[in-house]
Amino acid sequence: MKTNLTTYKVMMLVTIFFVSFTSCTKDLDITPQDDQTLLGEDFFANETSYKELLAGVYANLSLTGINGPESSNIIGLDAGTSQFGRTLLYLQTLAADQIIWSYENDGGVAGIQRNNWTDQNPLILGMFSRAHATVAFANNFLRETTSEKLDSRNVSSDVRADIVTYRAEARLLRAMSYYYLIDLFGQANFVTEEDQVNSIPKAANRAELFTYVEAELKAIEADLLDAKTNEHGRADKAVAAMILAKLYLNAEVYIGEAKYDECVVELNKIINAGYSLAPDYLLNFTADNDTNAATNEIIFPLVSDGTIVQNYGPTTVLVNGSVGSLEANGAPLGVGAGGWGGAIRLRKQFVQLFDGGVFLQDTRNNIISGSRSIDILDISNKDQGYVIEKFSNAKSTGGFGSDQTFVDTDFPLFRFADVYLMYAEAHLRGATNTSEVNALTYINNLRIRANNPETITSAELNLDFILDERARELHLEAHRRQDLIRFGKFTGGSYNWTWKGNGTNGISLPSHLDLYPIPSASLATSPNLQQNLGY
Repeated sequence: MKTNLTTYKVMMLVTIFFVSFTSCTKDLDITPQDDQTLLGEDFFANETSYKELLAGVYANLSLTGINGPESSNIIGLDAGTSQFGRTLLYLQTLAADQIIWSYENDGGVAGIQRNNWTDQNPLILGMFSRAHATVAFANNFLRETTSEKLDSRNVSSDVRADIVTYRAEARLLRAMSYYYLIDLFGQANFVTEEDQVNSIPKAANRAELFTYVEAELKAIEADLLDAKTNEHGRADKAVAAMILAKLYLNAEVYIGEAKYDECVVELNKIINAGYSLAPDYLLNFTADNDTNAATNEIIFPLVSDGTIVQNYGPTTVLVNGSVGSLEANGAPLGVGAGGWGGAIRLRKQFVQLFDGGVFLQDTRNNIISGSRSIDILDISNKDQGYVIEKFSNAKSTGGFGSDQTFVDTDFPLFRFADVYLMYAEAHLRGATNTSEVNALTYINNLRIRANNPETITSAELNLDFILDERARELHLEAHRRQDLIRFGKFTGGSYNWTWKGNGTNGISLPSHLDLYPIPSASLATSPNLQQNLGY
């Protein structure tokens, strides 16, 4: 069990918040009605309620309901298709060139990994809905913490000072949700605390959302705690800088404008904040990555805990899914020996990124080949394709997590290694406030940490290398689809991978698949949304 879960223990107290959300969710999507406040004034009699209410906003990133891991507070969606980190993992990673999920009868999986999804895919609906739920929770928190509300409740000056930071964190989580909606869908229902409850929200497009997220994150920076000074699992200035850096790195995709200098400004804030690489790559993915040296590398985690925060989130999926059908290697990973019976296998193109002797001892190479074939000709055949051990429910100090199904391992949503990779990419894309020396040093720091005997030279540092190195460093961390789109390799036929477009060896994808469709259920309840082109 984790030793530093103050915020997330509080989450479990926020049942009123979750009940209020469930009771007013009448559609498959997050509607304006979901943004109302059903908490009575007696809830705020104790001034700790404000931190509890903030914890409810964070809780939506890990939990799906209040009645255990199987429950969902979004009517019409189960826990497996509506957990934030899991749906993000599927839409960013399963849709790309790294992994295959064996069980295609799982809701929405076949459509995502074969790139033939429709607007009725439950995983797409789950991500769209869960992101809007965070917006709703954040708006609710902000409405309950206005100066007028605090005055009427005679809130003490000490708590009011804390609430300044709480409000900044709620705004950050709302902005982060809109960032993911920009990336995945290109539009969203746009609602803030200033909108009247139950009003019909307007639809905001990519450019409008980009401008909002950028302005919002800049506006709250001074009110956030300094990097690495907040409680585990809570956001700070480095998280805001990371979201902005991601926004700017992808700006050419989102709004057709290059913003690489702006990206580097934010990256330098993080670089100068005292973060460093963990001495061992795999420390980032163990059951104690909230207390080991990875705490100096992980900028923002999605918290997981086998006892307190049980959920079918990304790390539970990745650890149980990494147990091979032939290997039955679950015991050393800290889950049942059989795990989920060969759920995850690797697409050939990802495996080939580790070809060559320099990757034999590279600690990022945790691929298991055994007697397996590299090709996956039949997705249902769990014995085809290599498997991988990256995430683990084992502790770096020995022993295992508190449960053999629901892991203690936090998911590193943002990690310092990515800052180095983004800096080098921004440099290659024309940022004027970078240096080649720094870019090369940062990339080679990753190689040295990974025990790779081959550092690279300036002549070898190019965009193709960066794309491949991002896959080697950040695989299974919900970045790959975004990366491939930014490099022009997700749609079209310049780069094909196993089962891309439902072809055994991959086929060209039409360009409209660079965005997911707006779920049909969301269109039915949000009259201002319009379906994305091509769907």
